Amino acid sequence: MKGKSFAVLGLGRFGTSVANTLSSMGYEVLAVDKCEECVNSISPDVTHAVLGDVTDEKLLNGLGIRNFDVAIVSIGGDIQTSILVTLLLKEAGVQYVLAKAQSELHSKVLYKVGADKVILPEKDMGVKVAHSLVSKNILELIELSPDNSIVEILPPRKWVNQSLKDLNIRVKYGISVMAVKKNSSINVSPKADYVIKENDLLVIIGLNSDIRKLGYIE
Repeated sequence: MKGKSFAVLGLGRFGTSVANTLSSMGYEVLAVDKCEECVNSISPDVTHAVLGDVTDEKLLNGLGIRNFDVAIVSIGGDIQTSILVTLLLKEAGVQYVLAKAQSELHSKVLYKVGADKVILPEKDMGVKVAHSLVSKNILELIELSPDNSIVEILPPRKWVNQSLKDLNIRVKYGISVMAVKKNSSINVSPKADYVIKENDLLVIIGLNSDIRKLGYIE
């Protein structure tokens, strides 16, 4: 198991997707929901699956919730419950709480009660969020398939002030630079003599296994 630990509270479509993805990446995952079917379904795929009411402060403390690095509040349409759980998690001492919001107003309230990050997800955004929680210097990740991704990254330090030709990125690393974003401009299919600058944002495409070797996907 990798070092970082995650607690996913609420096992709807989004929460289940986040939990399964984090678990498949090798992280310790605690999944909690009051839906017995949901808990039984995810149990084989995560470290711990617990049936219980996430608004129960005694339950959360009994699970050692404060010891988890990240807690994800993925409760569905019950806005009041998601706000209460977020508050309980922060009061318990959880370092980083990410919460799902239903609206901009809901988002503002979640931030007010202590959420570190709030998202307004699309239905299938769970995988993307899971990767963003554990990846380094990734600004955007789009999974084209289970094996291939398009990733927007900050360049590794050793690439700065070198041309694409000298770096020979495709041969050495198995990835391709699709575009370079600088401020408001985008250079699509940059030429081989393009020299990478420190503040460039590189849009790369390749196999997840090759991107992982660079340290951008764990």
